[in-house]
Amino acid sequence: MDIIYPLAVPKGRRLCCEVCEAPAERVCTACTVTYYCSPMHQRADWVSIHEKICQLLIPLRTSMPFFNSEEERQHGLQQLQQRQKHLIEFCYTVAQKYLFEGKYEDAVPAALHSLRFRRNVYGLSSVELVPAYLLLAEASLGMGRIVQAEEYLSQAQWTVLKSTNCSNATHSLLHRNLGLLYIAKKNYDEARFHLANDIYFASCAFGTEDIRTSGGYFHLANIFYGLGKLELADTLYTKVRAQKPDLLGKRLVNDTGLDEAQDAEAIGILTSVLSIRESTFAKTPKKTILVLKILAMLYYLMMNSSKAKEYGTRALKLAQEQLDDLEQKIVQDILNVISAEDHPADRDL
Repeated sequence: MDIIYPLAVPKGRRLCCEVCEAPAERVCTACTVTYYCSPMHQRADWVSIHEKICQLLIPLRTSMPFFNSEEERQHGLQQLQQRQKHLIEFCYTVAQKYLFEGKYEDAVPAALHSLRFRRNVYGLSSVELVPAYLLLAEASLGMGRIVQAEEYLSQAQWTVLKSTNCSNATHSLLHRNLGLLYIAKKNYDEARFHLANDIYFASCAFGTEDIRTSGGYFHLANIFYGLGKLELADTLYTKVRAQKPDLLGKRLVNDTGLDEAQDAEAIGILTSVLSIRESTFAKTPKKTILVLKILAMLYYLMMNSSKAKEYGTRALKLAQEQLDDLEQKIVQDILNVISAEDHPADRDL
């Protein structure tokens, strides 16, 4: 039974829903420390993140044991903080992955968990809260809730303005989300301004070739594509790069070099660029072949051989149509690697 009976709750204790902070009426029977206002919110949290962290929440939300010394107590507090920091990053990565996959509603509970743990560890006004605010703003934009997105972005901006040590990476995320907000509001001048700032700060933080910098170019290119300025859009799409794995060199990398969320972002951006190139930029087949090759290699290193073969075959077909012998050889070699083995970790390095 997961229904809470109000009379059984200790006097003065208020149980709040994990998703919306309304008065709770249900409890998770697996951990018994997480509460919900309705079956709908309980199900949403479970699908998003709770299933993955259910048991990890128990030591964080139960009373600390009695310690025999101050040293033991401090050690217990440090362990508690380390667990929360781990959950901050884990929930953040899960929420990011949902966003890159377009699963905006699923991203919200995971992002809320990250925000709560950040508040517990860093305080209510720390700049460390900004990434979680931005995740929630992006999810709100994805669901068409512009007013709610503006509220989260206002909180993020205010926190950044008060901070004296905000990183370039955080500035980049803030400007990207402001750019997305103004795209949604069809204010393209403001959107371009913020996306240009995103590219600048991301380049300072990660370098010009990083996938985290490519995202700004991608959104900026989408603006010009939507305005019918195809040459500008094409130039900016060319700037979109994912880390290109070397399947044919002497030293073979056995993964993509990206985390799970960045894998999802790279795939999302590259498939969007591919779709636009195939439908619009017919005069640049070499650029289309390049995107197809990178997608084939990324999917292979992500252990999805069927998708890798699909994109590799499309790249080979286009190279054959263009009578490009060199590209045909390169793509055929990539397909041979994909077909020969299930995963690069199995190769003799």
